[in-house]
Amino acid sequence: MAARLILFLFLFPFNIAIAQKTHLRVDQNRLENRILELAKFGLQENGETERVAFSDADIEARTWIMNTLESFGLETSIDFAGNIVGVRKGTGKTAKLISFGSHIDRVPNGGNYDGCVGSMAALEVIKTLNENNIKTKHPLEVIIFSNEEGGVMGSRAMSGHLSKKAFKVVNSTGFSMGEGIMRLGGDTTRIAEVQRKKNAMAAFLELHIEQGGILEKENINIGIVEGIVGLKWWDVVFTGFANHAGTTPMNARQDALLAAAKFTVAVNEITNSFEGNQVGTVGRIKAEPGAPNVIPGKVVASLEIRDLSSKVIEKVFHAIKAKAAEISAASNVSIEFKPLDTTADPALTDKIIQKEIETVASKLGLTFKYMPSGAGHDAQDMATICPTGMIFVPSKGGISHSPNEFTSAEDMADGANVLLQTILALDKKLD
Repeated sequence: MAARLILFLFLFPFNIAIAQKTHLRVDQNRLENRILELAKFGLQENGETERVAFSDADIEARTWIMNTLESFGLETSIDFAGNIVGVRKGTGKTAKLISFGSHIDRVPNGGNYDGCVGSMAALEVIKTLNENNIKTKHPLEVIIFSNEEGGVMGSRAMSGHLSKKAFKVVNSTGFSMGEGIMRLGGDTTRIAEVQRKKNAMAAFLELHIEQGGILEKENINIGIVEGIVGLKWWDVVFTGFANHAGTTPMNARQDALLAAAKFTVAVNEITNSFEGNQVGTVGRIKAEPGAPNVIPGKVVASLEIRDLSSKVIEKVFHAIKAKAAEISAASNVSIEFKPLDTTADPALTDKIIQKEIETVASKLGLTFKYMPSGAGHDAQDMATICPTGMIFVPSKGGISHSPNEFTSAEDMADGANVLLQTILALDKKLD
């Protein structure tokens, strides 16, 4: 009996520490207040917030985040791609980084939650660990990526996929990407140094709003992202013959717009004919010469196909292309597909991390669903260099990239708690 008592007393502090970590929770009100505080950067008189990458508001918000990370005791810096990086030391001498974060830049007239929830939750995770005096074996790295909305610039640089060609792309602020990098404190001449070696990091996690309506509709707390879909774009050129709309009989026309309309319907029907979650979209059509009294002789339409599988994307595309050949023959209009550079390969998340997120969500009493991400994220590039996981929380009404974007404080806290506990679980399990 005495031996058992001595063993219990010896293990008592250890058991307390385990219990403390298991029951650790973020401060919901503090997390929401950080979201609201961040929303003030770029706030306009009409109530909208303009915080596009490279803008004054973006730089002011980034300074606020840098100061916050430094106040938490993190070693904070800006890398050569303009990413904000803050590192909390771990106790393990050889343990790799466990990294997490998102972005704070926004689309023009965007909302307060896209990217911001993951970024502010990352700050809250560090604050929660600090105030509970919890140390981790792995060093923890908060990353606030630069210019996500304008081309996942920061994460693409980390993965080694940011080309010099991209430096010329100009966003709505009027700054090119190259100018923007310098404006944020980066250095375009040293971008190559930002690239991380494959598996140099133990893991990367990103918490994000779903930006869709599935979780809310199904009343589910947490989305466990299986991967970020790949996408391919084409310009589809329809060439007919422009002619007088009043004197050309209906059966003698080579109407490029009519062929494009039939093609648009076909894209929808063919994409829906396959099982799965693939999507196909015609989002832009330009008809020439564009006069009410002239039969359109040329149309340029866009085609985008997304799925978690490159093979599925190719399968859907070939079916659409075969149908386009039929439309071409019936309409006497030529149809040409021109691939565009805007492509992204599917990025699958790590199954071990997926399972850990599921375990944590279950322990927290939260419902969950495995699902793909139809939108691109920084996690997509990070998945090419290290094991990556992604956590979704509901978006009210499925609305995003809009001032009406909203996620409740409770949902944000649920996601942040899953993030926190997953980090602690990975800290114990990973080398």
